[in-house]
Amino acid sequence: MACEAGLECLILCDTSHVFDKPGAQTLIVSKGADSVDFALVNRVQRGDIVVTQDYGLAAMCLARGARVLRQDGLEYTADNMDALLMARHTAKKVRRSGGRLHGNARRTKEEDRKFMRALRAVIAG
Repeated sequence: MACEAGLECLILCDTSHVFDKPGAQTLIVSKGADSVDFALVNRVQRGDIVVTQDYGLAAMCLARGARVLRQDGLEYTADNMDALLMARHTAKKVRRSGGRLHGNARRTKEEDRKFMRALRAVIAG
């Protein structure tokens, strides 16, 4: 199946999170810790476009030559990945020590527009 840009769109999920989106093929993998992440990393190829908010997954996809976007339009690159992974590590340390962090704010229409602009730019090359 193809998305509106004529590209194949594949959604990976585990058995506890099944998605069915028109124009996209859904691949369901066994439930388990990081099972979807490993299924994606094993399939991703140079030039593929991956959308994720998981920094660790983004880093693995970058290493495989994919272009990786976050849902708010940020493109993960070799230049910003180290800082993002360090921020994730720091946040994890805060949570382990009993600290609390604010969750993500509700997604905005502006973030949707930024994502679409970034996606179109990546598709255009």
